[in-house]
Amino acid sequence: MKWDDLKATLTARNREAKQLTQLERTHQQSPPDRHVLSQAESELQRATIAATRTTHHLEETIDNFEKQNIKDIKTMFSEFITIEMLFEGRVLEVYNAAYQNIQKIDEDEDVEVFQNSLYPQDYSSHLDIVRANSKSLLWKSLSTKCVSGTGQVSTCQLRKDQQAAAAEDDDDDDEELDVTEEEN
Repeated sequence: MKWDDLKATLTARNREAKQLTQLERTHQQSPPDRHVLSQAESELQRATIAATRTTHHLEETIDNFEKQNIKDIKTMFSEFITIEMLFEGRVLEVYNAAYQNIQKIDEDEDVEVFQNSLYPQDYSSHLDIVRANSKSLLWKSLSTKCVSGTGQVSTCQLRKDQQAAAAEDDDDDDEELDVTEEEN
């Protein structure tokens, strides 16, 4: 709504009220002058038409403003609700997937895994398996890196010597481990 429209409407209404007051004064004069009376009636009619026109224009402006306001609010809430529904839909999908995964849990199997991790069946045999796997992987990686050729054979031989020394150190560590296990 524009202030100019509101001012124009108020001015037109004030002018109409002023013309009506002037017409009443003209009627109250003792000898009424037909020409002045006719002119006052015509001015009142113009002022009434102008007031009606500006009032109608102001009402249209107010109606348009309210329609736009309702449309904007409707759009805003619709977008908000759409976004929230998308978000909540995704949340519901995550909850559904989590629920399905929880339902798939086998309690007996999980208890068994827990017990096996808490009470290993044979600690030393498990350690030997890990050590054997790590040594075999080390030897495999070294043997693939040793390629015949100049300069590389000596490097490969050096690596094998280092491995042999490391294996001897591991044997010493194994003996120390066996001693500590026997003490316990």
